[in-house]
Amino acid sequence: MTEWPDDDVILFDGVCVFCSRWVRFVATRDEAARFRFTPIQSPYGTRLAQAFGIDSDDPDTNAVVHGGAAHMKSDGALTVLSLLPGWGWTRALFAVPKPLRDAVYGLVARNRYRIFGRYDACFAPDAAMRARVIE
Repeated sequence: MTEWPDDDVILFDGVCVFCSRWVRFVATRDEAARFRFTPIQSPYGTRLAQAFGIDSDDPDTNAVVHGGAAHMKSDGALTVLSLLPGWGWTRALFAVPKPLRDAVYGLVARNRYRIFGRYDACFAPDAAMRARVIE
């Protein structure tokens, strides 16, 4: 795992409709406002992606920095979910073999624009969420 100095930061594809909805899903349920968000298209997000070996022009994963380490693909999604109030049960999904979890994650990731659509530009957060976005 790659280390990063900021913690509880979610890196996401800001032009991906599905990814942007994921961020809104997390932000709505994250009552303690633990997580911050950065689109891969922002200067900070691009630096983060490069540090993790993610192609910022064609990202195949979201990532979360938690505990100083980067968690990607299904590990990233499950890490975030398991830290949300009422979603701790998702820790049990770590028992599913990682190759299987990542295969399902990869299938959705490869087809996300076709299935869910794409924004012309990064989604604009509302005022309440703007303070939690790092650009």
